[in-house]
Amino acid sequence: MFRSTPSRAAAATGLLLTLGLSTACSSGKEATTDSPAAKADGALSITYLQKQGDQEYFIGEAAGAKEKAKELGIDLKVVNLGNDANKTVSEVQSAIAQKASGVVIVVPDPAVGPQVVQTAKDGGVALLTSDDQICATGPDPAACGKDDLVPRIGFSGTQMGEEVGKRAAAEYEKAGWKASETRVISAWKQDVTVCGDRIAGSKKAFEAAVPGVKNIDVPTDNTPTGAQDRIAATITANSGVRNWVVWGCNDENVMGGVTALANADIGPDHVIGVGLGAYLACKEWQSDKPTGMKAALFINGKDVGALAVQTMYDKLKNGKEFPAEAFAPTTMVDHTSWKGAGVTCS
Repeated sequence: MFRSTPSRAAAATGLLLTLGLSTACSSGKEATTDSPAAKADGALSITYLQKQGDQEYFIGEAAGAKEKAKELGIDLKVVNLGNDANKTVSEVQSAIAQKASGVVIVVPDPAVGPQVVQTAKDGGVALLTSDDQICATGPDPAACGKDDLVPRIGFSGTQMGEEVGKRAAAEYEKAGWKASETRVISAWKQDVTVCGDRIAGSKKAFEAAVPGVKNIDVPTDNTPTGAQDRIAATITANSGVRNWVVWGCNDENVMGGVTALANADIGPDHVIGVGLGAYLACKEWQSDKPTGMKAALFINGKDVGALAVQTMYDKLKNGKEFPAEAFAPTTMVDHTSWKGAGVTCS
């Protein structure tokens, strides 16, 4: 879904690794979750396990990983875990059995974290997460000590949320709405740590610019239909609200909210949806038809996939320690700018 030039990707990779390494060194400690895998001398084989592998973002992530693997001469296998937490551990075991040198993983459920970490440790393979965090000692990364978090490649959840909140506040002020007539819907899967970081960032930035607007937290499964169903019930329970602001963990939540509001006959002039991903939001902008999806933060999965493979390669080939976290850049887009930013809609 994403397009990027080789020079842009190379520059981004160099910059992001620098940022990630500075983060990793800040504690002055070696993470207890760092893999025991030995430095590899021969050809490398890496398995990339992804939740929701048919989602546009993760399709882009896989493409970026494959391009980087080809460039580095790595044998890469990409596996779609869907939303099956049970499949996660079995696929890690399968990767070990197939003599993978390292595993990069996006877990469907962070609760499997301790089992994944132990399985990788017992199998002697390097383990790196992308996008979502997992903890070596418990099911909830939010309650995990920093040294027990598995190294992660992805985006800064807090920073992304803040950008969404700022844009929502700007759209709110431009619309001239009143706080008493408006509600904010925050929609996300509440056991996913990075989702919580994004939502907290959105709330903080929005409230700093626009105080007094009441927020409604809506737990979802992070899918468009799941979010639509839950948000539709919220709209029904708050039938007197005139204007709605919608943000969430990803584009799926916001698209579900925008659709639910449209189905409730709430016109696009009374909806401010700010997506996170842009891969669904852009579909609303392919025509001139008015939409409640006013903007979205573009996150390029291709950059994350490439950086994850490069980081694993540096660990296995050069003995370079994993950064605690390394972040990719983001860009806010809307109906006037999404094409120029490189967003591709299927």
